[in-house]
Amino acid sequence: MTSTTTTIPWWRPEVGDEERDEVVRVVASNYLNEGEVTAEFERQCADRLGARYAVATTSGTSAIFLALAGLGVGAGDEVIVPDVTFIATANAVTLTGATPVLVDVDPDTLMLDPAATERVMTPRTRAIVPVHVSGRAAAIERIVGLADARGIHVVEDAAEALQSRHAGRCLGTFGKAGCFSFSPNKTVTTGQGGLVVVADEALAIRLRELKDQGRPVRGTGGNDVHAAVGYNFKLTNLQAAVGIAQLRKLEARVAHQRDVYRWYAAGLAGVGQIRLFRFDVDGGESPQWIDAIAEDRDRLVAHLERAGIQCRPFWFPIHTQQPYRRPDAEFPVSSRLLPNAVWLPSALQLGQSDINFVCQEIRHFYTSRT
Repeated sequence: MTSTTTTIPWWRPEVGDEERDEVVRVVASNYLNEGEVTAEFERQCADRLGARYAVATTSGTSAIFLALAGLGVGAGDEVIVPDVTFIATANAVTLTGATPVLVDVDPDTLMLDPAATERVMTPRTRAIVPVHVSGRAAAIERIVGLADARGIHVVEDAAEALQSRHAGRCLGTFGKAGCFSFSPNKTVTTGQGGLVVVADEALAIRLRELKDQGRPVRGTGGNDVHAAVGYNFKLTNLQAAVGIAQLRKLEARVAHQRDVYRWYAAGLAGVGQIRLFRFDVDGGESPQWIDAIAEDRDRLVAHLERAGIQCRPFWFPIHTQQPYRRPDAEFPVSSRLLPNAVWLPSALQLGQSDINFVCQEIRHFYTSRT
């Protein structure tokens, strides 16, 4: 994959015969809606994450919404969200009727700054949604400590952190709920899909009510008892079948992503113009993607694209998006860093020679700049 005529992808989903065979079984069963295949997918996810309960849903966005709503977050409440995240995190808060309160990030991690979090807490603060950006652990113990001291909830956005571990535990299992995504650019994909993991049985039941029209157990669509108002955020057997096949490859993929980080760290050592965000891969963290701060980012990305190498510039800070616009001065770290932040090629298909080629081109760019 190291010729300039072959694209080195930033990310590429990896599906094949195993996923096809699982889907064929579901089609042959003639039960395509959420059912026993989805339940099995939930059980397997809970087992891999060390969680008591797992509830599958349509997306990572709906997972965050359901977790917050299940904890009673609603109109009049405030929910703290980092300024550096995909806009879905803030949108999920808005969907509950609550107000997202944006907070600046730590410059060393790009994640929620606990000190800044504490400063914006008010009597209306009902929850905090820390985001484990790229699979790197947020300051989760400090955030949970802040929340517990005030009787508020922590809902982890672990969309990019499937089976990434911190202090011996999977990210997503530290707060009241942890939320995951199975979109196409994740380590495990179901096309679209999400998951909420919780330790509390009553909350798990409430989540099932909320995602299935107020029914705590699967109904018939006819004379069912609807114990509460609910919605339709079910994950179908078809999607879950793809997920079950993908889960068989999870450990190998997680190990590969740790190697990708090690290859980049070695290949870019001594290049002062680019700084990788650190992953504690030996301690159990697993990168979803490799992220960095790069001088002259946009020209670097253009140079790499000419060499057949894809990158992905970081999100714009949430505070710059029209629905949540706030002054840059309130977010000095994200305003300064995100214009230079980039995800480097991190696809599952890449080998060490591919990463070495990317590093070679990055070095060439910085040594040849005028």
